[in-house]
Amino acid sequence: MRNFQLPGRSPARATEAMAATSHPLSTLAALEILRAGGNAVDAAICAAAVQGVVEPQSTGIGGDCFVLMCLAGQEPVIALNGSGRAPAGATIDAYRGMGLEAVPTYGPHAVTIPGAVDAWCRLSADHGRLGLAAVLAPAIHYAENGYVVQDRVAHDWAETAARLAQDEGSAAIFLPDGRAPKAGEVHRQPALGQTLRRIAEQGRAGFYEGPVAEALVARLQALGGVHQLADFAATCADYVTPVAAPYRGYMIHQMPPNNQGLTALLMLNILSGFALSDLAPLGAERLHLEIEAGRLAYRDRNDCLGDLPPDDATIAALLSPARAERLRTALRADRAMTGLPDPGLAKTDTVYISIVDADRNAVSFINSTYHAFGSGITCAQTGVVLQNRGASFKLDAGHPNALAPGKRPMHTIMPGMVTKDGRAIMPFGVMGGDYQPFGHAHLLGNLLDHGMDVQEALDCARVFYRNGEVQAEHGVPLDSIAGLQARGHKVSVATEPHGGGQAIWIDWEAGTLTGGSDPRKDGLALGY
Repeated sequence: MRNFQLPGRSPARATEAMAATSHPLSTLAALEILRAGGNAVDAAICAAAVQGVVEPQSTGIGGDCFVLMCLAGQEPVIALNGSGRAPAGATIDAYRGMGLEAVPTYGPHAVTIPGAVDAWCRLSADHGRLGLAAVLAPAIHYAENGYVVQDRVAHDWAETAARLAQDEGSAAIFLPDGRAPKAGEVHRQPALGQTLRRIAEQGRAGFYEGPVAEALVARLQALGGVHQLADFAATCADYVTPVAAPYRGYMIHQMPPNNQGLTALLMLNILSGFALSDLAPLGAERLHLEIEAGRLAYRDRNDCLGDLPPDDATIAALLSPARAERLRTALRADRAMTGLPDPGLAKTDTVYISIVDADRNAVSFINSTYHAFGSGITCAQTGVVLQNRGASFKLDAGHPNALAPGKRPMHTIMPGMVTKDGRAIMPFGVMGGDYQPFGHAHLLGNLLDHGMDVQEALDCARVFYRNGEVQAEHGVPLDSIAGLQARGHKVSVATEPHGGGQAIWIDWEAGTLTGGSDPRKDGLALGY
């Protein structure tokens, strides 16, 4: 239980249904959908659409999504891959012929075809109750009538202003009066509202065919992109089989590659061999083990993951107990490993949504345009910000994540699901680009090793190994920093928070839901 004399908040507790998102308008919209008779799938789509308007630096219909869900709270865990693919003209030879030695971080060559809208339409048709028109209505309202800019949104927006100014479409929509909106100001996106209306009326055809797709392709081609209308028309989300591993008596489920979710399972497999519950939650001993497990797991991610076929032997080999044991023996409790390559990690923005409804449908939903405002390209005619997920590709034909036509890039956004005895226990997620495996392992350790409630577990200070050093949030104790340094780690104070997250814990015996939302963002968890 938290100290009520210190800043913080209690977890949200309810019996019927709950929504946890990183934006208050998104949480409110999800709850209103649930109260109107929608289910968790409807509410999650609604929340994601709202955040694509009111948290435009993090997500939107020009991006991708992944979903894990347990219908009626029961296994199997259903997984939907809503990530888009490289256009047919995107080849290594074509990119190298342009003089590129790597896929650029921004601009048209980083743009993969957006997959989120197709995934939303598939989910709504297969598992929703209310239909697209109802669940997209709140997002349309905020786009056309305006929304108040929240504090974290304003902070991130201002940091991206210089890049937005380089694109005429982005500047026109996101730099009104020549600057980023400030917290408390009202912003509108009428062109995006019209695009959302078209999707509400026509479904996926309203985005991947006709005027919207034509405008997006024309914008990309004008900038030198190789995208074609056929690339948009061919976009299709896929149901896939999750990957999973046990931890402390629970099963932790993640998306399979092309997703990096397996990286978190690698970390947990390594950490499962240590008695973490005997260590202080923010002590140097626990943080050191987490850091070292992460360095090993990210090495495997960088070497082995990409758009792998479901039966690829790499997946089973990486998750094998024998591999976890070998990695564990390389880890020293008293000193940092040397000789490991720097994993080259970066933090980016995303939105994660956790929903549980009265029927205990549990949905873990993540939606992103990758870096803040994605590729930096906005189609002013449609209001769509295009993602830069293709920046993950390698221009190395022998790498599992090599660029190729129609291929999905290795993805950082990871929804998580915890189950036990065949039932959903917790849909959860931690945002932050490459940070996400670290965040999943830290959150689960806080809950399952240290007995924290979901809000405490999200509040708890974090570290992240990046650029050859441990970046420690302000809440990490000074003696823990000294202990990490004594083990050979270079430690710096983080200049920004690590990620964000949401989670909802289902107590089947008590019939209750307990939700949390990360204080590093603007959102909250609410239920009824």
